[in-house]
Amino acid sequence: MSINTTDKLILNRIQSDFPMTTRPYQTIATELGLDETTIIESVKKLKKSGIIRRIGGNFSPEKVGFQSTLCAANVPEDKIDFFCEIVNAYDGVTHNYQRDHYYNIWFTFIAPSMAEIKTYLKQIKQKTGQHYILNLPATHVFKIRAQFNV
Repeated sequence: MSINTTDKLILNRIQSDFPMTTRPYQTIATELGLDETTIIESVKKLKKSGIIRRIGGNFSPEKVGFQSTLCAANVPEDKIDFFCEIVNAYDGVTHNYQRDHYYNIWFTFIAPSMAEIKTYLKQIKQKTGQHYILNLPATHVFKIRAQFNV
């Protein structure tokens, strides 16, 4: 799918600092000199095509009283889909990806406490038969802003 100049303008605007107003698309439309319907239709089209995967907030877990950890596992090739399906069923999993490494599946987990994360990891081990999952809790958080100029 090709994207037009208006789509690019909208994509550049909505990546960061999404308006927290009752009509955010109207706010964006006013800023960009467009109408609200144009913004909404463009976003719908971009979501349907997969260019926009999701629109939602990004929160620093520690600032809202949560704990986060990075996890890694060595999952046999023929069990990756099953393992990832189990892991992805947990609300606290924010990322899950495969890497070309001994530890080939990596995922991040966020929960109200490390005890809760450990309970979930124990459940994942039981459900998948994957007996060893690295639990690498954050000791210092580095946040970078990912803004892509389209």
